[in-house]
Amino acid sequence: MTNLFILIPVALFLGAIGLLAFLWSLKSGQYDDLDGAAERILMDEADEKPLNDKERGTRPRS
Repeated sequence: MTNLFILIPVALFLGAIGLLAFLWSLKSGQYDDLDGAAERILMDEADEKPLNDKERGTRPRS
């Protein structure tokens, strides 16, 4: 019985933290573009010009 006096407040505290994290993610815009990543993988990147070594941030090949 004494375990319930500890476990119930802990469960409520963890639930409140989860709710606050969810509300923060809504406010920060994490769910604004749900279809963007799913559609971005289908787009053809062949139309874009390839990056050279300087734009890519790598060393030139020798």
